[in-house]
Amino acid sequence: MRILGLSFMYHDSAAALVRDGEVVAAAAEERFSRKKHSLDFPDQAIAYCLSEGGMDAQDLDAVVFYEKPLLKFERIMTMHVRAFPGGFDQFRHAMPLWFKWKLFIPQWIRDKLGYRKRILFADHHYAHAASSFFASGFEQAAIMTTDGVGEWATLTRGRGDGNRIHLEDEIRYPHSLGLLYSAVTAFLGFEVNEGEGKVMGLASYGEPRLFSDMMKEIIDVREDGSFRLNMDYFSYHRDVVMYGPRFIERFGPPRAPEAAITRRDEDLAASLQKVVEEVCIRIARGLHDRTRPPNICVAGGVGLNSIMNRKLLQHTDFRNIFIQPAAGDDGGALGAALFAYHQYFGHDRRWSMKNAYLGPASRSQDIRRYLEARKIAYRHYPDFPELARRVAGDLQRGRIVGWYQGRMEFGPRALGNRSILANPTLPDMKDILNKRVKHREGFRPFAPSVLLEHCGDYFDLDVESPYMLLVADVRPDKRSRVPAVTHIDGTARVQTVTKGQNPRFHELIEKFYDLSGVPMVLNTSFNVRGEPIVCDHHDATECFLNCGMDALVLGDYYVSKRAAETAAGHPQG
Repeated sequence: MRILGLSFMYHDSAAALVRDGEVVAAAAEERFSRKKHSLDFPDQAIAYCLSEGGMDAQDLDAVVFYEKPLLKFERIMTMHVRAFPGGFDQFRHAMPLWFKWKLFIPQWIRDKLGYRKRILFADHHYAHAASSFFASGFEQAAIMTTDGVGEWATLTRGRGDGNRIHLEDEIRYPHSLGLLYSAVTAFLGFEVNEGEGKVMGLASYGEPRLFSDMMKEIIDVREDGSFRLNMDYFSYHRDVVMYGPRFIERFGPPRAPEAAITRRDEDLAASLQKVVEEVCIRIARGLHDRTRPPNICVAGGVGLNSIMNRKLLQHTDFRNIFIQPAAGDDGGALGAALFAYHQYFGHDRRWSMKNAYLGPASRSQDIRRYLEARKIAYRHYPDFPELARRVAGDLQRGRIVGWYQGRMEFGPRALGNRSILANPTLPDMKDILNKRVKHREGFRPFAPSVLLEHCGDYFDLDVESPYMLLVADVRPDKRSRVPAVTHIDGTARVQTVTKGQNPRFHELIEKFYDLSGVPMVLNTSFNVRGEPIVCDHHDATECFLNCGMDALVLGDYYVSKRAAETAAGHPQG
């Protein structure tokens, strides 16, 4: 059975292909279109998935959309009626898109794909739940999904058992942990659906001085984690501005984009982060009391909050956690396909996620032809250990390397195939990368990719973290050893690496360990601010030429910056 899952029309459009229970391919449209967080119909992601599966649309048995548009339309109409006459401008701008496209998604799919067979719809939060539980490998688990909003639900609690998911209760719009986080993101001058990770990073610089006030005034949380927001502080349910006048009265004027960050901003971020952690910990404890499994699966955009994820293990009785790497709406495409295969069609499970490398790869001959057509000098390394030794030597000397290998990762984290790598032991490397390479805010941290067998030597982490979705304390005696990946609060967002998950990346880190005595590299996504992570070798080369990296590795091909700049006519620096 061949099932295509789709998400689009809101943000992070994506496609995923499941064949006989195995995930063949999954990718976000932004990587192909180069439009970050694209909401467009995922034409190119679909074309890739079908090509990877060796089929066309007529070979599919079902196409599954990741939510129920009519139920979502009901929620939007209901909320606008309640808010009337307020929110009319928001209503006026939203309706043309609904009446032109969103109410006709089945016909749009048929017309775009030339497809005439079965089209199914998964509830948004069931798609999130399926994307985590059915990928986890757990036979039984508690499930928590939380995001901005699906149809009506903003947070669900339930359990997974074999090939069935049961979501037992939910919190409904407008009360939303994800939208609370997004409202503060907007207030702090960052872009919604893009800047939430920045707020998480900023939180480490502040103190949660406003936590008690927020818990008293803005959010009412019960012991089991269920909550209600004081909507007097917000306007996202009736306006295009997410926070309301009362929020400004309480916390002062909003920060303008690119303005200097103040102590108020840092403390507000820290307080918000603590609120999210407190709510999710209470929910997880209640889930454990009800379901009693040792495992928990987390999904939805809030599941990308790696600090919160770690707190779930530290402050509950769950022993294992699984967060699918594309926890947001892009992962909804994967979840929709898995939900249909298992829950709708009733098939048993036969697949679990071993790695996130579900995207396209470049063929070696295509890389070579491209470099030769651009007249970019390269050195070919058919012996990979020799290439790994050279790159490890570059890193040891403080050089910054673009690392492009194999299949692209699914989700927002670069996990060793579309990465920029650097030496974690150099104190000034964080500032160099933020300023010279990434062109982003100076407070943004960088992550370590560490050999799993040495993780405990450096980090207070006793579980695997293959998708860089858990934050851990850096051991106090090691913080001065790896300053470039140690955040201001003494933590790091860790990726553990095994030979089975990524043999080439593992070998490179081993070679760096041989030279430096440190079993990790600094790993950040292969992109610059405002751009999606690179997809193919063309994207990687252009990004390399336009930022301050020193060397580029495309598969088995090594390119120095000077040779590339000379060939491309870029000024040498």
